[in-house]
Amino acid sequence: MTPSDSAARASTAGPAPESTPPAAPEVAPAPRYGQAPGAWPLLGHLPYLATRPLAFLDSLPGHGDVVRVRIGTRTAHVVSHPALVRRVLTDRRSFDRTGVLYEKVRALLGNGLATCPNDEHRGQRQALRPAFHHSLMDRYAAVMTAETQALTAHWRPGAVVDVTEEAFRLTTAVAVRTLFSAGITPHAAEELREALEVLLRGVYTRVVAPAVDRVPSPARRRYRSALARWRTGVAAIIAAYRTAGVDHGDALSLLLAVRDEHGRPLSDAALGDQVATLVLAGAETTSSVVAWALRLLADHPGAAARLRGEVDTVLAGRPPTRADLPRLPYTGDVVREALRLYPPAWAVTRTATRETELAGRLLPSGSTVICCLYLLHRRHELFRDAALFDPGRWAAGEVPRDAWLPFGLGATKCLGEAFGTTEATLAIAAILSRWHLTPLSPRPPRPVPRIVLSPGPQRMLLAAR
Repeated sequence: MTPSDSAARASTAGPAPESTPPAAPEVAPAPRYGQAPGAWPLLGHLPYLATRPLAFLDSLPGHGDVVRVRIGTRTAHVVSHPALVRRVLTDRRSFDRTGVLYEKVRALLGNGLATCPNDEHRGQRQALRPAFHHSLMDRYAAVMTAETQALTAHWRPGAVVDVTEEAFRLTTAVAVRTLFSAGITPHAAEELREALEVLLRGVYTRVVAPAVDRVPSPARRRYRSALARWRTGVAAIIAAYRTAGVDHGDALSLLLAVRDEHGRPLSDAALGDQVATLVLAGAETTSSVVAWALRLLADHPGAAARLRGEVDTVLAGRPPTRADLPRLPYTGDVVREALRLYPPAWAVTRTATRETELAGRLLPSGSTVICCLYLLHRRHELFRDAALFDPGRWAAGEVPRDAWLPFGLGATKCLGEAFGTTEATLAIAAILSRWHLTPLSPRPPRPVPRIVLSPGPQRMLLAAR
C-alpha cells in the first residue's frame, strides 16, 4: 500500500475507535561523560579531595556518569553509573588492580588479597577462604560480643567518649583476637592499633599526592615510623607462631597451614601481607560502619527508639549472640543503611589494561578508573530520598540489589562480608541496649580523608538506659 492509499483509506473509513495508545517503552538514558570544573593549576582537583572529599564527590553527578578529574598531574575517571560500575568491577580482561594508586596502597598493605593483581587473586582468595568459613563465625561472634562488653565496661554515665575512636579500638581488638587467638600482650596490641591509625590516615594522602613522600616533614617521619613498627610487630607474631608450631584454631594458624602448588608454606612476607589485609578488613572498615551507624541513630531518635525496642524484646538485657541475628532484622537494616550512605570502600580503583570505551569515550590503556560507590548508593533514580537515612527502605523492598555494592562485586568481592556485618550488628545491638549517646555538637561529622570512608572525631555524652 502506498502512502497516498493509506491517506485515502483513513479519510473514508470514519473515525477510529477510541483507544489508549501503548506507552513507549522506557529507555534508560545513555551514560554521560563529563569533566569536573575548578581544577587548580598543577594541583588539579587535589585540594578538594584532600580537604572536602565528599562535598567534591557530591558535585560530580551534575557533570556526568563518568567524570574526568585531575589528581595533581594525573587524570582519573570517576564512575557512578550502575551498569558501568558493574562492568569495571567484573571485566577482568580490561581492568586490573595495578598502577600508581595501587603501588601506594601496597606500600602499606603489601601484596595481599585486597591489593594483588587479578592474576594472583584467585590463589590468594583460596588461601584465605578457610579463615572466613561459616563454621568459625560462632567463635568469632563470641569474641565480638566479649570485646564490646570489655570496651563499654569502662564507660560511665555523664562521661564523654569519641565514638569514632572507640569503634576503631573495638574492631581492632576483635581483629587481633580472631587473628591471633594465642594472645599478644596488651602493649603489643596497642602498638599495632596506634601504628595502623597513623598508616590509614597517611596512605590516603600518598594516594592522592604521591610527592608527599619526597618532602621531609614530621608527618612523613610519623608515617615511616608507624610502618616500621607495624612490620616489626607483625613479623614478631608470625615468628612466635612458627616457633610454637601449635594450631590455635585461628586465622593465622590456618594461614600457616596453607601450602602452594609445590607444597611450600607461605613466606613470612606473604603472611605479613595477608595479616595486613585481615586487620584492615576486620578493623578499619567495620569500625567506620559502627561509628557512622551510631551517629545516624543519634541524629534520628525515631530509628533509635525502634532499634531499642527490637533489642529489648529479643535480648531482654543479655548480651547478643550470633543466634539472635535473624531476630534483629531492623538492627541489620540499620547496618545496611549505614553501608549505603557511607560505604567504607567509597572509591574502588582500577587501571585500564587496554583501550576501552566508557560512556562513549575511548580511554587509553593505563587510564585510572575510580568506581565511586558513595555516589552510586546516592543516585536519586535508584533510591527514594537517596540522601536520607531510612532503614525502613530495606523491609519495604526499595533497594535495587544491583545498586548496593558496599563489599564490591565479582571475583574481588570482599571475603569478609559476613564477618563485618555480623560484628557491626552485634556491636550496635549491645551498645544501644545499654546506652544513650548524644552528640556534643549538632554539626554533622566531617569525614577524615583516608582510604576507608570514616567519620572524624565524634564526641558523645553517655547516659545509661
